[in-house]
Amino acid sequence: MADRRADDEPLAPRRPLSGPGRDDTGSEARRPLSERVSAAVSAAGSAVQQAASTSGPGSRQDTSIGTAKGRPGGSTAARPRGTRRARLRLVHLDPWSVMKTSFLLSIAFGIVTVVSVGLVWSVLGAAGVWESINSTVTDVLGDEGGEPFDIENYVGASRVMGFTMIVAVVDVILITAIATLAAFLYNLAAALLGGVEVTLAEDER
Repeated sequence: MADRRADDEPLAPRRPLSGPGRDDTGSEARRPLSERVSAAVSAAGSAVQQAASTSGPGSRQDTSIGTAKGRPGGSTAARPRGTRRARLRLVHLDPWSVMKTSFLLSIAFGIVTVVSVGLVWSVLGAAGVWESINSTVTDVLGDEGGEPFDIENYVGASRVMGFTMIVAVVDVILITAIATLAAFLYNLAAALLGGVEVTLAEDER
């Protein structure tokens, strides 16, 4: 035989089929193989059932709750978000856009001025202010020239409206020029000092 020496002694003792750590003289060694397999399967099934009972839904819930409490963002209540603020700096003004905007606004201001003067003049005429002024001046001066005094000959509606239109046109030119010059000056000041800082906040509504 290949596993024997010349003096018919075995090379190594035979290992039992019951596995390491088992003694040939023990009770497990004398049991049949089928009984040992069935016992091992039943022991494994009981161990699985015990593990499933210990790690049930309650334990999972407790674990998840503990994990949620341990994490910074695991709290169920939503944290109130603070108002976001942004600090911006106005460093440049476009002179062309400033000129267009100021020109449009000055035209609107001139139109409002002319209309308001015309309405005021009409209200004063309807209220009889000019007749009372004429009668008062006539009583004071008397009828020396033979003609009654009329204030509208000196300050008439046409003269007042014409003067108002001239003032409105001058205002348009002046406002547009001053606004454009102010834009250039602001750009120079912003280049030196950094511009005006503005803090913007988010609307909470």
